[in-house]
Amino acid sequence: MTDAPTVLSPTAEAPVEGLPSGFGEGIAGKAAFLIAIAFSIFQIYIAAYGSLPSQVVRAMHVGFLLLLGFALIANLRATSTPAKAAFWALGVLGFATGLYNWVFYTDLIRRSGFLTTPDLIIGTVLVVLVFEAARRLMGLPLALIALIFLAYAFFGNHLPPPFIHRGYDFAQLIDTFAFGTEGIYGTPVYVSAAYIFIFVVFAAFLERAGMIALFNDFALGLVGSWRGGPAQVCVLSSALMGTISGSGVANVVASGQFTIPLMKRFGFRSAFAGAVEATSSMGGQIMPPVMGAVAFIMAETLNIPYAEVVKAAIIPALLYFGACFWQVYLEAGKAGLQGMAKADLPNPWDAVRRHWPLVLPLAALIYLLFAGYTPIFAGTMGLALTIVLILGTPLAALIGPLAFRIVFWLALGLAAASFMKFGVNILSLVIAGLIVACVTFKGGRETLQICVDSLAEGAKNALPVGIACAIVGVVIGTLTLTGIASTFIGWIISIGENNLFLSLVLTMLTCLVLGMGIPTIPNYIITSSLVGPALLSLGVPLVVSHMFVFYFGIMADLTPPVALAAFAAAPMAKESGLKIGIQATKLAVAGFVVPFMAVYTPALMLQDPGPIAAQFGYPVEVAYVVAKACVGIALWGAATVGFLARRMAWWERLVAFAAGVLLVAALPVTDEAGWALSVAWIGWHCWRARQATGTA
Repeated sequence: MTDAPTVLSPTAEAPVEGLPSGFGEGIAGKAAFLIAIAFSIFQIYIAAYGSLPSQVVRAMHVGFLLLLGFALIANLRATSTPAKAAFWALGVLGFATGLYNWVFYTDLIRRSGFLTTPDLIIGTVLVVLVFEAARRLMGLPLALIALIFLAYAFFGNHLPPPFIHRGYDFAQLIDTFAFGTEGIYGTPVYVSAAYIFIFVVFAAFLERAGMIALFNDFALGLVGSWRGGPAQVCVLSSALMGTISGSGVANVVASGQFTIPLMKRFGFRSAFAGAVEATSSMGGQIMPPVMGAVAFIMAETLNIPYAEVVKAAIIPALLYFGACFWQVYLEAGKAGLQGMAKADLPNPWDAVRRHWPLVLPLAALIYLLFAGYTPIFAGTMGLALTIVLILGTPLAALIGPLAFRIVFWLALGLAAASFMKFGVNILSLVIAGLIVACVTFKGGRETLQICVDSLAEGAKNALPVGIACAIVGVVIGTLTLTGIASTFIGWIISIGENNLFLSLVLTMLTCLVLGMGIPTIPNYIITSSLVGPALLSLGVPLVVSHMFVFYFGIMADLTPPVALAAFAAAPMAKESGLKIGIQATKLAVAGFVVPFMAVYTPALMLQDPGPIAAQFGYPVEVAYVVAKACVGIALWGAATVGFLARRMAWWERLVAFAAGVLLVAALPVTDEAGWALSVAWIGWHCWRARQATGTA
């Protein structure tokens, strides 16, 4: 399924966020590898058949996360034998908490609110282990924020108004955090267990099958010859990767080691090259159809189909990557850089012809998501079809005549597609038959090893997301139990009654500040819990308010001083992370502007119609709003880079910026003024550029 590496193909396994690559050495490494496989098999079985109660699935999911997480910490980080033994013991203890919930599931339901001493011990152990795993795998800031909320739950009854609550005893808090569905086993862990894990494994299988090679070759051939070609390739390949993977910082590490040196070699500044990689990789979280994990959590929280979240994200995602393309084009023009030689680039359509079968599972996934099927069903079927494709390839290679191979693939495709009528059992039988067939010859056994490795890597890649979902449950539990969210919501509403824009700015700053220390997932969950209801009461559509929070949770990883994506790109760019962060903030202008525009004109996210729709129809309003956004972003890009048709003076940049502001502002007569100023300035600038060229 894989070809020779291209200029962008990785030559080594990319490290997962927070952990080195691999599973460790010796017996301990093999044990961790087997645990990861068991974790994936358990989750896939539950996704396919769903034969366990939801509470048990959540508990076992967290148990596996703790077991695998501490096992990898022991194997990959611990340096002494006692430390390794201690971490393995913590992992086993964490897994035991999941088994306890499974074995005593009925009893725990019956005595809810009246926990026994063993219940309290297990619950306390679970909370402590989740905090320790989060600290080790996700860093100290996230654990500290959750600890502050936990301390508030315990001691908030001693605080002055308006922060005081009535107080809760130890047993009630453990019941909430460790056994209920409002704590560690809350909605985030449910989404991690039901949706996110399957999609992470799905991405791991596609990557092993050669999807990265397809994306890289296609991007190289399609835009490599454009002005600023290497950077354009980086943007397009990251956008394509966003269709199967929602991981941001990990994508920077995985692809940046190849794209950043390539951009520098063709003349881009180090800070700009790092910023292009960071900005485009983070945009993968907002790129449909498989967006970041937050999109699944959002759909579950709002109780809407996942397709509705995708629909709201389509136009903003295109604007985001369009802004990246545009600024790369302008930067290359300013520096006098050209694209790569077309003769040295692969044919993009040849790449599609070579790897086209890999597109089929992704196409099936998109169809199922938009046909109204649940994400868990769509993800499971997409994963199963990918496995069928991988396992069928070595068998097809044994068939000599082309006509027979075509018949084989048609028969296999029909058998696999019959799940739509006969259910998942038929697909399981097809996979079982392929596994038995592959065991019988060498090439088949190597293919099976690829599948096994993909299962293990998928489980490992799911660790950061799962642990973040688990610990953020402590925050959600505290907000639900104490009611402090209502106080915060009332404060935001009181501000927004007089100035909605100020409320939005405060929400943005909250997201950016939180994002300095915690990943996008807990950032979104915490901020949306606090601010989402307040924005809704101020008239902001529900999906738009949550997308607003989501976007700025992503922007936090690009915004100095703590720009995680920028600092991840720094070693490869050999440049200061702060300088990369400043450049990334400029590149991601659409990510900062579009959420504000969507609040005032929800049609930008295909939500509520406005006055233009009432007069001319909804499609006209959408087209007009998108046109405004495009011109505004184009003007801001030119103002940021200082180049359009020629270099711009400082006052020209100010005029371009002002014209962009007028276009995106939703105030009386600003549209008319913005269009007039934009047309006048662009015309004048192009006339000056032509005049200067004629003189030269």
